[in-house]
Amino acid sequence: MIRRFWLALALLTLTLVALPMAQQPSSTSTVQQQTSAAAVSPSPQSRIVTAYTLPPDLYQKARNLSKIRFRLELIGFVYGIVMLWVILHFKVAPKYRDWAERFSLNRFLQSLVFAPLILLTIAILTLPLDIYGEWVEKQYGISIQSWPSWTWDWVKAEIISLIVGTIFIWLLYLVIRRSPTRWWFYFWLISLPISVFLFFIGPWVIDPVFHKFEPLQQKDPALTANLEQMVQRAGENIPPERMFWMGAGEKTTDLNAYVTGIGASKRIVVWDTTIAKMNTPQIVFVAGHETGHYALQHIPKGLALFAVLFLVFFYLGYRLMGWVLRRWGAGWAIRDLEDWASLPALILLLSIFSFVTNPVASGFSRHFEHQADQYGLEVTHGLTPDSGQVAAQSFQILGEVSLSDPDPSPLQVFLFYSHPSIPDRIRFCLTYDPWANGGHGEFVK
Repeated sequence: MIRRFWLALALLTLTLVALPMAQQPSSTSTVQQQTSAAAVSPSPQSRIVTAYTLPPDLYQKARNLSKIRFRLELIGFVYGIVMLWVILHFKVAPKYRDWAERFSLNRFLQSLVFAPLILLTIAILTLPLDIYGEWVEKQYGISIQSWPSWTWDWVKAEIISLIVGTIFIWLLYLVIRRSPTRWWFYFWLISLPISVFLFFIGPWVIDPVFHKFEPLQQKDPALTANLEQMVQRAGENIPPERMFWMGAGEKTTDLNAYVTGIGASKRIVVWDTTIAKMNTPQIVFVAGHETGHYALQHIPKGLALFAVLFLVFFYLGYRLMGWVLRRWGAGWAIRDLEDWASLPALILLLSIFSFVTNPVASGFSRHFEHQADQYGLEVTHGLTPDSGQVAAQSFQILGEVSLSDPDPSPLQVFLFYSHPSIPDRIRFCLTYDPWANGGHGEFVK
C-alpha cells in the first residue's frame, strides 16, 4: 500500500467511486441455520432470494477468509510503518541521495536516480506481503492466475508506479525548494489536474496493460442492446462502441461490471466471468449500479472529498516535518526538508494520516455505494420484471463467488469496508419499492 502512495495520489479519483462491485466486504449476521437450505437450492441465477445465505462449507470459508484479510490489512499498515522506520534508521535514503548527487548536479536528473531507487526498495520490501496475499486468494479459489502471470503483472504495476511516482516526487521537491512555507498547498494544487488527466487516460493506457478488452457488441449483441437501453434511460452518453468485454477469467473467478473514465474515455466494461455466471437482467442491474456513480456525480464528489483530505494531509505533513527533522533528522542523515532523503519520513507521516482517516473515506464510500444500489434499482425498474429480486440475485451471486463474510466484526466494517454489507444490500433490494402506491424513484423519475 505504501509503495504505491504516489500512484494512489495520482489516481485518487478512483479510490471512492471506481471500487469493483464484486470485491466488496459484507457485514451483519446471518444465522448458520439458514445456510442448510442454500446447499440444495438451485443456482442463485434463477432461485428466489429472500436473504443472503451460504452453504455451511462456504459460510466457514467466508468467515476464515474475512479474518485473514482483516489481519492482513492491519499487519500491512504496521509492517509499512516499521519498514519505513528501518529505511530511515539504516540511512538507506541518504545513500541513494548521495549516489544521485554524484550522478548529476541537475535536480531533475537526480530525481531520475533517487526516486526509482527508493520506490523500488519499498516495493521489494513489501513484496512478501503481496505474495502472501495472492497465495491466500489462490487457496480460497478466488485467484486462478499462474505465478508467472502474477509476477509479470506485478512488474508492470511497478513500472507504472515508478514512472508516476518519479514524476510526483520530482514535482514535490521542486515545489518545496521554490516555496518552503507554501509547498503543501501548491503541490496539492498541481496534483489535482494530473490526477484527473490520469483518470481520463486510464481506460486507454493503463487498463489494457493488465487485461484484454474486446467490443462487447461482438461478444454479446443481446446484452449490448439491453445495456444501451439502460444507459439511454439513465441519460448517460455511453454508445455501444464504448461497451467492452474484459477477459478476467484467466486470472480470477470473481465477477464485475463497471463504468470507468470521463468524457470521451467513459465506457462500460463487463468481465467475461460475469457474463458466464449472471443472466442479462442481473448484469444490467450491476451496470446500472455503476452508471449511478456517474449520474449521481459521485466522481466529482469523491474528488472533492479526497482533495480536502489530501490538502489536510499535506498541511499536517508540513507542520510536523519540521519537528520530526529537528528531533531525528541528524540521526537519519537528513539535512532538511529539501533533501531527497526526507521522503521516507514524509511518506511515513502521510501513511499514518491516511490510515487514521480511512474510516471517514470508507463511510463516504458506503454511502455512495448505497445510493448507486438505489439508482440501479430505479433505472432498471420497468426494464426487467421484478427488478428488486433480480438485484438481490445479483448480490447473492457476488457474495458466493467472492466469499463475502456474512458476519464480520464491527471494527472491520468501520475501518475498511468500502461497500455496504451483502445482507444489507439484499435486504434493501427486496424492500425498496417507491412505486407500490403510484410513487416514483428518487433519482430516476
